[in-house]
Amino acid sequence: MVNPTDSTPPGARWLLPVLLTVQFLVSLDMSVVNIALPDIGDDLGFGPGSLLWVVNAYALAFGGLLMLGGRLADLAGRRRTLIAGFAVFGAASLLGGLAQTPGQLIAARAVQGAGAAALAPVALTLITVNYRAGAARSRALGLWGAAGALGGAVGVMAGGLLTEWAGWRSVMLINVPVVLAALVLARGGVPHDRRTGPAPRLDVVGALLVTAGMTALVLGLARTETYAWGSGTTLGTLGAAVVLLAAFAVVESRRREPLLRLGLLRNRPVLSANAFALLMSSGQFAAFYFTSLYLQEVMAYGSTRAGAAFLPFCVGVVAGSVISARTVVRFGERALLVTGGLLGAAGFVWFALTVDPGGTFLGSIAGPSLVASVGIGMCFVPLGTAATSGVAAEETGMASGLLNSSRQLGGSLGLAVLVTVASGVTGAAGVTGAAGNSRGRGALADGYATAFGGAAALLAAAALATAVLHRVPTRTGRPAKTPATYAQKDSSKNLGDDVDPGVSRSTHG
Repeated sequence: MVNPTDSTPPGARWLLPVLLTVQFLVSLDMSVVNIALPDIGDDLGFGPGSLLWVVNAYALAFGGLLMLGGRLADLAGRRRTLIAGFAVFGAASLLGGLAQTPGQLIAARAVQGAGAAALAPVALTLITVNYRAGAARSRALGLWGAAGALGGAVGVMAGGLLTEWAGWRSVMLINVPVVLAALVLARGGVPHDRRTGPAPRLDVVGALLVTAGMTALVLGLARTETYAWGSGTTLGTLGAAVVLLAAFAVVESRRREPLLRLGLLRNRPVLSANAFALLMSSGQFAAFYFTSLYLQEVMAYGSTRAGAAFLPFCVGVVAGSVISARTVVRFGERALLVTGGLLGAAGFVWFALTVDPGGTFLGSIAGPSLVASVGIGMCFVPLGTAATSGVAAEETGMASGLLNSSRQLGGSLGLAVLVTVASGVTGAAGVTGAAGNSRGRGALADGYATAFGGAAALLAAAALATAVLHRVPTRTGRPAKTPATYAQKDSSKNLGDDVDPGVSRSTHG
């Protein structure tokens, strides 16, 4: 936790807790409804194949609007975007918890995803512009990354517990008091934005193209369980996404005030951070999914017990984040990303070797979970630092939106590919679904083991990509100076050792 000094104005000490709440909630709601889906389907009368839209509606809105949400933080103001995002997210959670029809719940989940798309980029932006490069920012980024990973793991745990003891509606309504508390803290704890230059304009054409393109891409990937990769539906959807995103790139290259300045990707740390985020998320999200299936379908855990089995992952992420926060200044971003990626890959290899019908909690779940999660936890601090390295203060929202888009796209892509791989292995054994006999459980375990092997390969590829792309040196014992270091300096009052001088006068709002 950041420890502000006495010179910090009242309320500024609540800035980081608010930002951690953002990251936790956004990740939580990606996974919290998964275990509740059967109860939701039975209560609201979902038809065959439509229940998956409870998950997909959130993912589509979130993934499709992330770039726009990141840029809105630069254009409309970070504080305003944060408060508006909380309000939309909380209202959608309330409406979802009160839904009486499938359509109402799906609509609420889509609006919830839109709120999350505004919240996720602005949290990273506020950390970048308000905490000095070095130990203060490293601690903040470590907690930020841990909050996101914990949100995903706790979502699985909480989903099982809440569904069993309080009903499925509680997985939506639990967000409401948390959001209300965060709104109160945000109004007093997040600094006001002050504009020092002319108001920038929103790139409307770019926003429409990237939103449509990302939505089509996530949709095409999310439906591969229903429509095969070679089907006309999948090929048409993915083809449309490619055309839309290519048009977006052309439009952005000609804009004076683009939604995404393509020159950001010429910045080697930014490029390597986004490549790493895409590949790591591809493996991490899929591993969460297959761990849950293995626990319930092969080891026959109930929903509560399966949720509790994710506790070692939570512990490991916190440990990894603490390690990286304390060592990133000494060893640099590149070394920690490579080490963390390889350690995460080793944990997934351990999973691949031990997930079988005779597996045990200690040997097949707890051990590999700790190894993989420590490695993943080590990556969040250097990932957030690299993704905004050399980025001017007025473009930090843009860079944050790009990083979050890479993570979301990676999660959708990895899950779609590895589900297909696992289904192919299981189907080759003549098993198409969960089976109660030993042969069926063995076939399912073989498919999951293959998927974990694929997740390990993705983490190893992330480490390799960083080793090749990330070439900016960091001096031992002190952070490297980048253009962002100077862009964030202004004439505002120094608020303390841990808070950046720009905390009271950020450049846009």
